[in-house]
Amino acid sequence: MPRPSESTPLIGVIPPYVLDRLAQHADQRVSMPAVKTLILDQQQRGLRELAEPPARARLTEPRPRATAGTPQRAVHDAENSTTLPGRLVRAEGAPASRDAAVDEAYAHLGATYKLFWDIYQRDSIDGSGLPLVGSVHYGEDYDNAFWNGAQMVFGDGDGEVFNRFTVAVDIIGHELTHGVIDTEAALAYQGQSGALNESLCDVFGALVKQYALGQKAREADWLVGQGLFLPKVQARALRSMAEPGSAYDDPVLGKDPQPAHMNAYVDTPRDNGGVHINSGIPNRAFHLAATALDGPAWAVAGRIWYDTLCDKRLPHDADFSAFARLTIDIARTHHGAAAHKAVAAAWAAVGVPT
Repeated sequence: MPRPSESTPLIGVIPPYVLDRLAQHADQRVSMPAVKTLILDQQQRGLRELAEPPARARLTEPRPRATAGTPQRAVHDAENSTTLPGRLVRAEGAPASRDAAVDEAYAHLGATYKLFWDIYQRDSIDGSGLPLVGSVHYGEDYDNAFWNGAQMVFGDGDGEVFNRFTVAVDIIGHELTHGVIDTEAALAYQGQSGALNESLCDVFGALVKQYALGQKAREADWLVGQGLFLPKVQARALRSMAEPGSAYDDPVLGKDPQPAHMNAYVDTPRDNGGVHINSGIPNRAFHLAATALDGPAWAVAGRIWYDTLCDKRLPHDADFSAFARLTIDIARTHHGAAAHKAVAAAWAAVGVPT
């Protein structure tokens, strides 16, 4: 069962400070979609607040079970409206459609399910076979994708800065992990616990991507959201877990503001206390631990982070130090000296006291 949450409803993989900057751009082809996205995101926050108890009930109520290990996907077309879920286009087992967004959403929902089932024996987002529902073509030129507590929603992007939001498998893995966190730890979406919330989503989004590609930790690019930005934008991705602060530096977007160490931690009232900014610190800690251990990142480092997320000792308002101490304890207790050394060294390298 989820623990009680004091979290602010989660909306969107694109941080609000990025959309704010785009909204101020002189070119209306960039500014107007950003403004409309900010308005829709605010409306969705209000709806999520009103619907929070029913949404949580849907994650935990008994339901007819499909065979464990088999996802139950349904991808809908919102047809540029904001009515959800929209028209069903592809149900589980149906052949590919002629719509790239539908087929990408279907494939990437499946890739996320596959990582959690194959590696962590978790049957969908809630651990009990929750159907994975997605809606594509949400709104007009909508510059975001989000998990609303019951389903995934994807915009098409503005065609100027952003590509369609189904293009990156790790973005879908990221947003679905918010549902896993809701079920397990209900990390408060504010300050350091909120940054941990965002970081865990980046971690498991990256692992979905690496597992789908069959990559070892040292082979991976550790970029989150590669392909989201169109080629004219000076950006490698939305975030870099290996080098926080280096993902983009563009006249329109500005420079990636993520710190890589606690000595650059950003104290700000915006973005729920910098949840998308300061997540760079625990992101880099995971990258350092995973690459120190070599092999696939999902095997040892990923298991430690997953077990920490599911550990009942993790408070819903955990700060970086509380999370780090628990990862170190789990590494030492269950994974041996090499894992213990790698995890402890990773947190020390980013300045998190343990």
